[in-house]
Amino acid sequence: MPSLTADHHHDLRHHITPLLLLSLFLLLFLFPHPTHSIRIPDRISDPQPSSESRSLRTAVFALGSFWRSEAAFGCLDGVVRTAVGYAGGLKGNPEYRSLGDHAECVQIDYDPRVISYRQLLEVFWSSHDSRQVFGQGPDVGSQYRSIIFSNGTEESRLAAISKEREQTKLKSSIVTTQIQPLETFYPAEPEHQKFELKRHPFLLQLIGNLPEEELEVSTLASKLNSFAAELCPLRIQRHIDGKINDIVRKGWPVLREI
Repeated sequence: MPSLTADHHHDLRHHITPLLLLSLFLLLFLFPHPTHSIRIPDRISDPQPSSESRSLRTAVFALGSFWRSEAAFGCLDGVVRTAVGYAGGLKGNPEYRSLGDHAECVQIDYDPRVISYRQLLEVFWSSHDSRQVFGQGPDVGSQYRSIIFSNGTEESRLAAISKEREQTKLKSSIVTTQIQPLETFYPAEPEHQKFELKRHPFLLQLIGNLPEEELEVSTLASKLNSFAAELCPLRIQRHIDGKINDIVRKGWPVLREI
């Protein structure tokens, strides 16, 4: 057999090196070793909305600071997503530092097959003091007033019945909650969305550091926002806590569902 010259060796290496690199790429990325396959992704998107999203309904309530109000609803079974914003006034395009006569409020997209409007009303009444005038606790001002925004006659009827029931619980003071048709819901600035969740960077990391536009519509983020504020029902609060502890114990850093 003829011997290989130095030029032959050079040509051989020149052709083999790309093949070796390609082989290593396939081995590392198509067949990763279990100990090397854990990595925190830049983002984990919620599944794309299905045709069922067309059957969702929307409720809007004002019950004090919207940071806390959003967290009161996000963890409920049947609530798909939450957002905070401004409604109830005449000023166009209100902003946090320039609300005009609007109130801070929370918008809730929910599945009526899982949770009813009546049940949302029950959470509304139990989550704030409807007898306090123009404020909630230390937050004083008309932007913190109590309002049920209705999207139709049936909602107005249910809201009126629930208000009357709330009034009968204590007749020595007046329920100040207003019931009015929803004209326009103005979404609040991004920094106010999922406020409680954003106070816990570790939780944001667990769901893959979603970009702002995805975080605002994420069902998982809505639930974790309530969890961060410790406003989930105790059963769900413990369930999420267990999921997180399991992730930490196993070293898998991504929470995809609850």
